[in-house]
Amino acid sequence: MDIFAQLPDASVLTGPERTAAYRHDESHLTGDEPLAVVRPRGPAALRALVAMAKAEGFALVPRGAGTGKAGGCLPMGRSVVVDMKDYPGEIRVSRPDLALWAPASAMLKDVKAAALAQGLFYAPDPNSWDQCAFGGTLATNAGGPGACKYGMTRQWVLAVDALMDDGEVHTFGIPSVKCNTGPSLGQLLIGSEGIFGIITGATVRLVPAPRERLTLLLPMERWHDLLDLPGRLVEAGFLPAAFEFCDPAVLSDLRTHGPEAARRMPGEALALLEFDDRDCGSEAFLEALMDGLGDLAEHLQSATDARQREALWAVRRTTSVHLKERYPEKVSEDIVVPRSRIREFFEGLEAMGLPTVTYGHLGDGNLHVNLLQAGTTPAPELERQLMDLFGLCVGLGGTLSGEHGIGLAKREAFRHFADPYQLEALGAIKKALDPSGIFNPGKVI
Repeated sequence: MDIFAQLPDASVLTGPERTAAYRHDESHLTGDEPLAVVRPRGPAALRALVAMAKAEGFALVPRGAGTGKAGGCLPMGRSVVVDMKDYPGEIRVSRPDLALWAPASAMLKDVKAAALAQGLFYAPDPNSWDQCAFGGTLATNAGGPGACKYGMTRQWVLAVDALMDDGEVHTFGIPSVKCNTGPSLGQLLIGSEGIFGIITGATVRLVPAPRERLTLLLPMERWHDLLDLPGRLVEAGFLPAAFEFCDPAVLSDLRTHGPEAARRMPGEALALLEFDDRDCGSEAFLEALMDGLGDLAEHLQSATDARQREALWAVRRTTSVHLKERYPEKVSEDIVVPRSRIREFFEGLEAMGLPTVTYGHLGDGNLHVNLLQAGTTPAPELERQLMDLFGLCVGLGGTLSGEHGIGLAKREAFRHFADPYQLEALGAIKKALDPSGIFNPGKVI
């Protein structure tokens, strides 16, 4: 479209051969062909885009690195993808404030590295931490293994810079842990998946970097023995920095077809625990932990150096990719159940007879349930299976997404299970902040 030639300070891609990649993310969905892909290089481009969207009647769909798994960044209908990869700004660390500012275009790995270079720590660590954009993690409230102890992205955000309906970039919040001037619009933007505005940058809090790590491999002779362990550890006074697992089916597949390191993994099922408490490498800490584990500690193995730790984490980090390569049409869900009800969930899952394999974040009840045969399952049957899975989670006090968000993939399920008052309230907020309906319509609500 000729109108995009008028955009200041931006590059524009048009035509299906140049925009095809933007119709996909890491979900199983495919978006529509966008009118254009725009890469703004400053606020002038954003201001012009908002004016054009209102005048020409198209939507603005924000995109980071495209590593999301819920279709939140896919173009739908008459829309323009706003690719933030070229948005300007340098990562800045303020040690006195224990804070860091970065543009949405920064890669998360660079944000984490900048903090670590100052002896500080930014905790959010989604599985795609080395590939995803900072802005995308803010828009989706990304999680990861570290959420077990450190929480989700929103727990770390102090201030948010965002393009809003008036075409201007506004800052909500200050670079301090104390800011109590009414409800936080900044926090409302975190996890909103771009339906209220487009995040351009943020200030996040930091903490001193952990100085010690204890990484443990816990093979299980009987995998169901693992299911009560998250609650037992908390009751014993231990909160792991990460507590990951894979069920017997996933472990078997990794052993048979996975990387060499996975082929040597012992047990019927497997857990990976990591602690970063002060003195966690001491003999006293390990003895107390083994008491908490009880007879399950019999086969406990400890990573003796950084190389072994990285090898263990490499297997865990590649599990999703491995299963995707083996079963390209699989559907992966990221449901959540409370720690105290994990055993009930798996008992319910087995009773339902759903064809699934599961791995993920056992320490916080965020389970990646994979339907490997989704590609050959008739659509109505697949929909029934997913709704049964979500119903089981909600019935146990959990929810249908722990870290991937709602996007397009879970929109209908979210609308089915959510409290109608919540949906009405979110719709009212959407209308108030985005009266023209230009920001990522058709997602979440």
